[in-house]
Amino acid sequence: MNWIKKVAVALAGLLPLGVQAARVDTLRVQSPSMRKTIEVVVVSPDAAATKACPAIYLLHGYSGDARTWLGIKPDLPEIADEKSLFFVCPDGENSWYWDSPLHADVRYETFISKELVEAIDARYNTVSAREGRAITGLSMGGHGAMWNALRHDDVFSAAGSTSGGMDIRPFPENWEMSLQIGAKADYPENWETHTVIHLVPTLRKGRTALIFDCGESDFFLEVNKNYHEALLRQGIDHDFITRPGNHDAHYWNNSIDYQILFFRKHFLKTGTLP
Repeated sequence: MNWIKKVAVALAGLLPLGVQAARVDTLRVQSPSMRKTIEVVVVSPDAAATKACPAIYLLHGYSGDARTWLGIKPDLPEIADEKSLFFVCPDGENSWYWDSPLHADVRYETFISKELVEAIDARYNTVSAREGRAITGLSMGGHGAMWNALRHDDVFSAAGSTSGGMDIRPFPENWEMSLQIGAKADYPENWETHTVIHLVPTLRKGRTALIFDCGESDFFLEVNKNYHEALLRQGIDHDFITRPGNHDAHYWNNSIDYQILFFRKHFLKTGTLP
């Protein structure tokens, strides 16, 4: 072995093998509209050290928090590095990710679609354009992702939902929704205007890449099917998947893989992957 090879072998012995370089940060992000800070977990890919990478915003469900998605999908850091993607996981409390028409201090739509995006783009090497942003979530977060993406298509170019509440109207007594938009009997208009399916007539074909899914044993299955049918009538392209499964972490651990693949293909199409 010549001296060059000896040096190379010696140096190789000093380098750690199989080290995962993705970083997981827990931030407190200021929300000027709500006058408070909100916890956000951010998973950063190693590739962002040299090139801007696209971001997927992941919203939790009712009773969850900023750490929910890491609990469901502990290998998010490995996925972030493998696919050169950021994952941004904010705490949305039990807000359904609305700007509440009843409470001036509940502005989670403003936080998700403006304040958080601006804060993440300022702090990290993200693609700071709609073409490099997608948003999805589970259950309440599925509703929140679609709600924010469809109302702010200048911010997000792709949206998803897994087991999401695409139509809240059949569930007037559930999950504290009435705390944000009022009891259905007292505020029927709020229940009409604050549900995702209500937005379908406003959509433009080809504007937002859409994917959503639901388990065949899920209580949200019918409202997802109805959303699918409404999109078909409107002529809006989308991917809709049903598969065996319940409204639980086992289902979401599997379903999110397909959505990440969908978003990665979208980012390749928009030319935002490094």
